[in-house]
Amino acid sequence: MVKSSVLGYPRIGADREWKKALEAFWSGKLEESEFHSQVQNIRLNHLRKQQEKGIDFIPVNDFSYYDHILDTAAMFGIIPKRFAYESGVVPLSVYYGIARGTKEATASEMTKWFNTNYHYIVPELDGVTPIITENKPLLAYREAKEKLGIEGKPVIVGPLTFLKLSKGYELSETDEWLAKLIPLYVKILQELAQEGVQWVQIDEPILVTKLNAADLQRLKTIYGAFAAAVPSLNIMLQTYFESIENYTDIVTLPVKGIGLDFVHGLSGNISSIQKSGFPADKVLGAGIIDGRGIWKASLHEKLALLDKLNEHVTPNQLIVQSSCSLLHVPVTVRNETKLVTELKDALAFADEKLDELVLITKAISTGKAFITDELERCEHALLALKQSGERNRNDIQQAVAAISAQQPVRNLPFSERHIVQQKKWQLPIFPTTTIGSFPQSIEVRNARQQWRKGVWNNDQYASFIRDQIDIWIKLQEEIGLDVLVHGEFERTDMVEFFGEKLAGFAFTQYGWVQSYGSRCVKPPIIFGDVAFEEAMTVEETKYAQSKTEHPVKGMLTGPITIMNWSFVREDITREQIAYQLAYALRQEVEALENAGIGMIQVDEPAVREGLPLKEKDQANYLEWAVKAFRMTTCTVQDTTQIHTHMCYCEFHDMIDSIEAMDADVISIETSRSHGELIHSFELNTYKLGIGLGVYDIHSPRIPRVEEMTSMIERALRVLDPELFWINPDCGLKTRGLEETVQSLRNMVEATQIARAQHSVIK
Repeated sequence: MVKSSVLGYPRIGADREWKKALEAFWSGKLEESEFHSQVQNIRLNHLRKQQEKGIDFIPVNDFSYYDHILDTAAMFGIIPKRFAYESGVVPLSVYYGIARGTKEATASEMTKWFNTNYHYIVPELDGVTPIITENKPLLAYREAKEKLGIEGKPVIVGPLTFLKLSKGYELSETDEWLAKLIPLYVKILQELAQEGVQWVQIDEPILVTKLNAADLQRLKTIYGAFAAAVPSLNIMLQTYFESIENYTDIVTLPVKGIGLDFVHGLSGNISSIQKSGFPADKVLGAGIIDGRGIWKASLHEKLALLDKLNEHVTPNQLIVQSSCSLLHVPVTVRNETKLVTELKDALAFADEKLDELVLITKAISTGKAFITDELERCEHALLALKQSGERNRNDIQQAVAAISAQQPVRNLPFSERHIVQQKKWQLPIFPTTTIGSFPQSIEVRNARQQWRKGVWNNDQYASFIRDQIDIWIKLQEEIGLDVLVHGEFERTDMVEFFGEKLAGFAFTQYGWVQSYGSRCVKPPIIFGDVAFEEAMTVEETKYAQSKTEHPVKGMLTGPITIMNWSFVREDITREQIAYQLAYALRQEVEALENAGIGMIQVDEPAVREGLPLKEKDQANYLEWAVKAFRMTTCTVQDTTQIHTHMCYCEFHDMIDSIEAMDADVISIETSRSHGELIHSFELNTYKLGIGLGVYDIHSPRIPRVEEMTSMIERALRVLDPELFWINPDCGLKTRGLEETVQSLRNMVEATQIARAQHSVIK
């Protein structure tokens, strides 16, 4: 009958045990053997939990030591030559070197996983001959079976998705690369079949994007080869994050199951099934429980949806599953003791989603009467939140409706503002600055904990923060930076900090999710109407400005980033949420300006990741995202310089929208992509101020002056020198003191070389 399945489970652990093990190993506090032992215990505990909950198809090989795309590359020996890998199982030193860089070699590029806040390491194919270094899915299957008696479902990233997400080859070489990869995949699958594996989940999320005729033929070649080589193996071709394109082509592929997202791709996928039916010889993996959202599922709605699907599939054809991996949500609501009841009762994290899957599966098998009490409790919780005062603030709703009806524009166009601002600030050619944050040492983190626990009072903590600002203002002056920042020592996270000071937000104690590597974030929950209550950044910024003659930037996180890096309510549109945030942040911008701060940076690193996967929806999103940014910044004086920052995304297809944001200066990451972003500006003229990050702050290595000089020289071939800024590619919070200071000294030295060369050319 109907079975339950999960596409993946969070790696990090309820108390971030995985993160702590990684960082202990990196710092030399754990021997490699002990590290492997700790990681295995974490992995087995996750499998055991799913087993005890009653999940029928439990994923294996979804766990990773860093990133699942990097795992796939390592499994196939796709290792950049600069890491001097020869053969055999990829050692951890090389594996982590690719992700984080070494003293000798730069890290591989990192970018967003489709439209999520998870990052993956981009495989580099150039100059590599792929081989099988180890059958990771097979090892994971054996471990689950031998240790726990679990008949696991191995998870593998599909060849088309893997290739599409890789770099270092020409499009004309796509079929050549597939010809290299398909036999390796076949060998992996054959070994799994020989081991007795029943189901394999092959993830092909690329199928929700636009495919051409050649790609469709490639899919037929790939899965035809798999079917011919392992006819006894049940393959679940899994998609997620949206509805699939080319439905009729994909459902005829020779696989046993098709997994579809009926949360984020609901309308498109259900429409395709209603229009074209579903093959009688296949199983439908119905992703009805949201793997990316934190809200409790409406059981009534989910059962009604399954009733619709039952018109096209029999119970034996149905697997009830999460819409995607649960990697994107926290582990459990159970440990949250400080949330208000009406909010906590409406939440479901990974463990609670497992319960929902099992509950719904049983309800289908035994009848809905089986869960009558659960249905009533669920609907009561969702209704209580909907009717709460936090979601029904008429004052905010009316004010936001009024300002969003207006066109947000600055008083003068950039060409005129730039002249006014240059006259005021008198900055040198190629001004230098940083993105905002400086190293948060153990001392800084301990001080924050002392304050949060009540051991320190507000005055003690404020005094400590001022001392840190004093240190770093002096350091920035000594290094020779032109535009300074206060360092953000009072901030744990660039979104959490603002959420704690705005109405409409709630915060968990343990709601961590993985962003990249060991980097875990605890996204705020936007559960009510967002409202400005009091100035949030003025005190520290004003103090920093009082300590220097250099301009100090005020630092804010923009409305789209706060929204995209939070878990948001579902009863209003994301556009409405963005405008509420913009209205609140506009009041903070005005407060900074009134306090004498004439440079204000409103960071929007997450604009690109919110871009819809469907081309037809992208223009509308970019239109209101740009509008929200401009709503935040449009009321400032002509002399006030607005900065913004974006990082780790593909920007070539939205340069026009970036320019439409009308920021006076934008800084964009370009170091980890090895200057590839510069190519976008070789094809497109950019008329506003811009700083391309000249070194990678996520790597522990100190960049050489020559590396940054080369990056600057290439950028200046395509960008206006009069509008060019020089900066690191992101904030420096996670770096150490010595490496930060030396890296910035090298950056300033590279700038001085560029200035001298420019002077000679002029």
